[in-house]
Amino acid sequence: MTVPTHHPGDTLLIDYAGGALGEAASLIVATHLALCPCCRLNVAEMEAVGGALLESIEPEEVDPACLETVLARLDDLPALPRVPRPKLVCQPAEVPLLPEPLRRYVGNDLSRLPWKRLMRGMDCYDIPLGSGSGYDSERRGKARLMRLASGVGPPHHTHRGIELTLVLDGGFTDDLGQFARGDLSVADDSVRHRPVADEEGCLCLAVTDAPLHFTGALGLILNPFVKF
Repeated sequence: MTVPTHHPGDTLLIDYAGGALGEAASLIVATHLALCPCCRLNVAEMEAVGGALLESIEPEEVDPACLETVLARLDDLPALPRVPRPKLVCQPAEVPLLPEPLRRYVGNDLSRLPWKRLMRGMDCYDIPLGSGSGYDSERRGKARLMRLASGVGPPHHTHRGIELTLVLDGGFTDDLGQFARGDLSVADDSVRHRPVADEEGCLCLAVTDAPLHFTGALGLILNPFVKF
């Protein structure tokens, strides 16, 4: 079960380091890493371990059973020496409002984006990915910028898949805590919540791999029209 957190779990970071994430999820994790020195260090260590494992494997000719052979040999590799790691305080780094991974997709000027009004006080911009906007069978994800005014948030909802939300400016509060710049919320179908923007409002990057599922009486009206 995925528990909402202020920082991504090891599984998400391992998938990113190994190139196993789709384009949308890779974008939000890369943007988070630009703001979080602790997670940047974690990914660097994972990449170093992966490189050491590859270097220690003797080359073999590829045959139909190559995958099973490699996996079996990984179990036999000696443990790598533990290197003391410095203690870091996971505070957002001093970077521009939109970190570089995100700027490559949306540019520097938020005012030039064609924002779409979802409801009063809540606007969004769907970020075009490699295959255009919308869900894609290979990338399996949708990325969008969300801009919320003070005290505004979507209705209570749960998730048909995974929802990743990274705060870029301001913050929001939901049933599980308060999230500020650089914090990444991870939620799945076990979570029912209603994120509400803090007093200063909230700008965030949200990635979903399936449409949200609104709950309660309002959900009966909204769910047939939900496309994100």
